[in-house]
Amino acid sequence: MTELDLNRPDMAALGRQAVDMLADWLDTLEKSPASDYSPPDGLAERLRRPPAAGPGHFGELAETFLRAAGQGVNTAGPGYLAYFPAGGLYSAALAELLANAANRYTGLAQMSPALVAMEHGVLTWLCGQFGLPPGAGGVTTSGGSTATLSAVLAARQSRLGDDLSGATLYVTGHTHHCVAKAARICGLPAAAVREVPMTDDLRMDVRAAAGLIAADRAKGLRPFLLAGTAGTTGTGTIDPLPEAADLAAREGLWFHVDAAYGGGFQLTERGRPLLTGMERADSIALDPHKSMFLPYGTGVLLVRDPATLHAAHADGGDYLQDLAAMDGLPDFANLGVELTREFRGLRLWLPLHLHGVDAFTRELEEKLDLAAVVHRELAADPRFSVPWRPDLTVVVFRLRDGDDERNRRLLQEINDGGQIYLSSTNVQGRLYLRLCVLSFRTHARHVDRALEIIRAAADVC
Repeated sequence: MTELDLNRPDMAALGRQAVDMLADWLDTLEKSPASDYSPPDGLAERLRRPPAAGPGHFGELAETFLRAAGQGVNTAGPGYLAYFPAGGLYSAALAELLANAANRYTGLAQMSPALVAMEHGVLTWLCGQFGLPPGAGGVTTSGGSTATLSAVLAARQSRLGDDLSGATLYVTGHTHHCVAKAARICGLPAAAVREVPMTDDLRMDVRAAAGLIAADRAKGLRPFLLAGTAGTTGTGTIDPLPEAADLAAREGLWFHVDAAYGGGFQLTERGRPLLTGMERADSIALDPHKSMFLPYGTGVLLVRDPATLHAAHADGGDYLQDLAAMDGLPDFANLGVELTREFRGLRLWLPLHLHGVDAFTRELEEKLDLAAVVHRELAADPRFSVPWRPDLTVVVFRLRDGDDERNRRLLQEINDGGQIYLSSTNVQGRLYLRLCVLSFRTHARHVDRALEIIRAAADVC
């Protein structure tokens, strides 16, 4: 045994200590500030300290981590209502402990076929949930951005080959910026990304998109991808996916759906009808670290035809010649941008099997209910303008009488209190505050308190 190994009693002792400290920390989340930027005494000095030549003390090191984790925005707590609240799911943390300790390589199936089968099984189940046909597949990624990068690369290769001249793809002003970023990484100029107008209710204007595509073809350009969104980041709005799918099919375009936020609601009875049309996508980007409550760094790309991913990503080298393909199992390294990749499958597989799918569904249904409460209460208050009913769990609002600067002060007043944390966005040239109910730790009492805080802040702004 080397100095880097631990004997069984030491492993057990450290594990118990870590779990006890973590359990104590999770117990504080209910009453912890939603944001806290006050520097803990002595923390900065401890963080800058270089590692010593000899061993340290685990308890002290873990305590330093927990103190550091307490500074900033508490994204695991019930008062975090900004952007898209993410996981903190304890069962997923246990999955990470198991996966990282085993440290199996799952980029190429021969190296760890059973774990690849585990991950592949979850992906196949997700394909079925989204109505993709038999034979569909995908890959787990570090998030929606890398999933989108692989989707755009596959679309580019599938529709254009190696000749990128005149390539154009189509987004709206509310499409996540990762689509344009992916296009740039894929070698396309900024002019290749065409912005489609939106309707008054903030959805893609599919008729306008058709006009843009026709005009671009007439100029000799080569349209190849149409991106719809199932829950925009700014307002949570869902594009008219069936009509967008029709347009993409007529024009021979790759149809990509960004469902990073909204995709999880496919597990609910209310969500599925809203998301109709996703089943016709060539690719779907999904972030289980949003609407499935899993840890940051958990993304999924689903594709109608995995061969398109393989054609865009597969490569090889002499150093891989001993590894053969295995029937029925994907080589994930040939479906995405990573050769070396962590085993993300367990953080999906274990929570789903441990808690059951219905537990996730019930949590998501509750978030839909709570967002409806926020919308109803704020819309009934004459001080607020709440122009759009939420499709999912994002509610945007602003003071009815007040310019953008007054609304910025309102946001600061709310966030400075430390009990809840909201974000803002710009819609049709005006600043709106943005509240998103998505954490599995956020319940009715937290939403009621958030509404009290918003009303009190409006009184002083």
